[in-house]
Amino acid sequence: MHYLLMYDLVDDYLERRGEYRAEHLKLAWESAGRGELQLGGAVGEPVDLAVLLFSSESSKVAEDFAKADPYVRSGLVKRWRVRPWTTVVGEDAATPVR
Repeated sequence: MHYLLMYDLVDDYLERRGEYRAEHLKLAWESAGRGELQLGGAVGEPVDLAVLLFSSESSKVAEDFAKADPYVRSGLVKRWRVRPWTTVVGEDAATPVR
């Protein structure tokens, strides 16, 4: 199953993220290495949202990532949420429909 972790970012996110970026990226690459985090990044212009795509059996993996993320812990993220994403088309679709 796929899950989207969505972050609503603070207005000065780009100015403040530098202090926490290395730790955030380490956490992200570790999750990717375990096959959980598939893609992630900020949605730009303006940079007010970030989206991370997880592949796991439950939403807990994405929720635990957010709780551990230095961006969340330091207040760079105003609000986060995890939503299931029913993927049906594409090579990596969780529930392919033809």
